[in-house]
Amino acid sequence: MCGFIGYVTVDNQNGLINRKILNASDMLVHRGPDSSGFYSDDYVTFAFKRLSIIDIEKGNQPLSYQNQRYWIVLNGEIYNYLELKKLLKNPELKTESDTEVVLALYSEIGDKMIEKLRGMYSFLIWDKKEKKLFGARDPFGIKPLYYLKTNNGILFSSEKKALLDLYDSKVNPVDTTTLQHYLTFQYPPEPSTIYRDIKKVPPGNSFSFCPERNDIKLSFNRYFTPSFRPNDSFLSDEKKLFDLIKEKILDSVKIHMRSDVPVGAFLSSGIDSTAIVALAKKFHPKIKTFTSGFESQFYNEADIAKETAEELGVEHYTKLVTAEEVMEDLPEIIWHMDDPVADPAAVPLYYVSKEASKHVKVVLSGEGADELFGGYNIYREPRDLSIFNNFPGPVKRSLFYLSKVLPEGTKGKDFIRRGATPLEKRYYGNARIFREDVKHRVYKRYNREISYYDITAPIYKEITAFDELAKMQYVDLKTWLSGDILVKADRMTMAHSLELRVPFLDKKVFEIASMIPPEWKVTDQTTKYALRKAVEDVIPKSILYRKKLGFPVPIRYWLKDTMYEWARDLIKESGTDYLFNKNEVLKLLNSHRKGPHDYSRKLWTIITFMIWHKNFVEGKKPIKNSKESGKIKIKK
Repeated sequence: MCGFIGYVTVDNQNGLINRKILNASDMLVHRGPDSSGFYSDDYVTFAFKRLSIIDIEKGNQPLSYQNQRYWIVLNGEIYNYLELKKLLKNPELKTESDTEVVLALYSEIGDKMIEKLRGMYSFLIWDKKEKKLFGARDPFGIKPLYYLKTNNGILFSSEKKALLDLYDSKVNPVDTTTLQHYLTFQYPPEPSTIYRDIKKVPPGNSFSFCPERNDIKLSFNRYFTPSFRPNDSFLSDEKKLFDLIKEKILDSVKIHMRSDVPVGAFLSSGIDSTAIVALAKKFHPKIKTFTSGFESQFYNEADIAKETAEELGVEHYTKLVTAEEVMEDLPEIIWHMDDPVADPAAVPLYYVSKEASKHVKVVLSGEGADELFGGYNIYREPRDLSIFNNFPGPVKRSLFYLSKVLPEGTKGKDFIRRGATPLEKRYYGNARIFREDVKHRVYKRYNREISYYDITAPIYKEITAFDELAKMQYVDLKTWLSGDILVKADRMTMAHSLELRVPFLDKKVFEIASMIPPEWKVTDQTTKYALRKAVEDVIPKSILYRKKLGFPVPIRYWLKDTMYEWARDLIKESGTDYLFNKNEVLKLLNSHRKGPHDYSRKLWTIITFMIWHKNFVEGKKPIKNSKESGKIKIKK
C-alpha cells in the first residue's frame, strides 16, 4: 500500500521538474511512511511512498523489470498474484511482491494483463523502450488516481493534494459547476473534482500515453463494466445460489487476508461487517475488531458491536467520540479527504481507523455489500411504487401535476409525485441533499441549466435493459460508491497509514451477486435477502435481520446545541461570500436549531465545503507540527 506521484513530459526535459516532484511526494507520506523511492529519465519521473504489507525487504518501488526496460508504481494489492505468478512463461522475478508479478505479466501480454488482475489498485507502467505509459484503476474505484494536464505533459497522483503545488492556475480553481453538483450529491461526481483542471481516472478504466507523439491526450479504455443479469433458474434452486454466494465471499475473504503483517477488521452493528469478521475468523482465529461510537444515548451503536464481538469470540476495541473532538479535528479530516465529501460517516471512520492503527496495519471492512446485494432501503421503491406501472402515460402525467398542486404536508403527496415520475428522473443516488429551490437561495453561482440529470442521464443510457432495482444499483456503483463510500474509506484509513481491504468488492463476488433475481435482493420484510440467507449459519441471529445503521453520527443534535456557535462562527468567517448567500445559510442553521425540521445534512454539506475552502483555497491548511507528536494544526 502506498502513494505515488508521476509525471510524463513531451519535451524531453524532465530533469527540470524532478525537485518539485520529490517535494510534492512528501504530501503523501501518510500513505507510505515505511520507505520512499524515485525514478527519472528523459520522459518520466516517478516518486513513491510505501507502507510495507508484503515482502517488506524486497518490494520497494519504483520497481523495474527486464534490465530496467519496464518501470512501475502501484498503489494497492493484487490478491491473486500467487496464481498469476504461475501463469508467467519466462519469469525473471527478483522479489516476492505482487507488484513485480504485475510488471512481468505486462511484459508478456501487454495491456490485456489488466483483465487478469483481482484486487484494488491504481498504477503506472512505463515502457522505456517503446516510450509508452500504461496505467489503470481497479474495477470499482477502491484506489484513487488523479491526473492533471500541463503545457508539457501529464501529472498523476494517488491524492490530489500532491498535485496542488504543481498546479499553475492564475484564477480561482473552484469549478462552480461541480460545486453545484456537490450540493446535490454531497461529493463531486467523478471524474470531476472540485478543481476544474484536476480529474480522476474513472474506475474500471485503463489508459495509455505516448509522449513522443507530442499530443497531450490520454487514450482511455473501459475494461470493466458491471452488468446485472439475474438468473431466474435460481428461483427454483435457492440453496444453490446461497451456497455459491457464501463460497465466493469466503474465498474473497481468504485471499484478502494475504499479508505479512497483522490483519484486523472494522465491526459495526450490521450484517456486512459481521459476516466479514465471522468468515475471517476461520482463517485468523485471533483477529482483532474495531468500532467507534458517540457519547450519545441516541447514536451509540458501539455497545451492539461489542456484544457481537463477544458472540463471535474476537478481541474488540472501541473508540467513543465527542463533539469537541470533532470540532477540533474536522479540518484535518477534510484535508485528508482531498475534495469536500460531506458524508458524516467519515468522522467515526477517521477515529476508528486511528484506534485500529495502534494494533494492526491492515483492516477488512464491509463496503460494497449494499450496492451488490441490494442493501439500501431506497431499493424497496420499485416494489412500493409498482402500482403505478399499470397506469398509462396520460394518467401518470395528471398524477404528477396533482402532486405539484397539493399543499405541502398533504399525506401521499410525495408518494404520488415519485410514482408518477420515471425512475430516470427521480433517482440520482443515495445522497440527495439540496433540492433546486433551496439550492437556488443559498448558492450564488446557481445555474438553472445545470441539473443532476447531467450526471445520471449518460449512466441510464447504458442500462436500458436492466430492471429498475438493478438500474438503481448500477447508478450507485457509478456515483455513490466510487465518489463517496470508497473515497472516505481510503482517505480516513490512509490518514493513519492503515490499509483497508473490502472483500465484497471483488470481481468473483460481483459475478454471483449480479445473477441474483430482484425478488431475492429486496423483500417485503428485509433488504439483502440472499446475502442474509447465505451467511445465516455464521453470524449471530440478533444481527441477521437488524436494520442497517452503520456508524450513525449525531450531527442533528450537535448542530442544535454543542456545535451551534462553532457552526455559526465558521459560516460567518468563511471566505466563501462569493459563492454562498450566508444570510440564507444562517437562516437554515437557526431554523434547524429551533426545529421541528432537520436541516443538518444541508448544513453539514455547506460547512464541509467551507472548511475545505479554508484549507485549500484560503491557504489556512493543516500542517504537521513535529514538536507536537505529529498533531495537525491550522496554519494561520
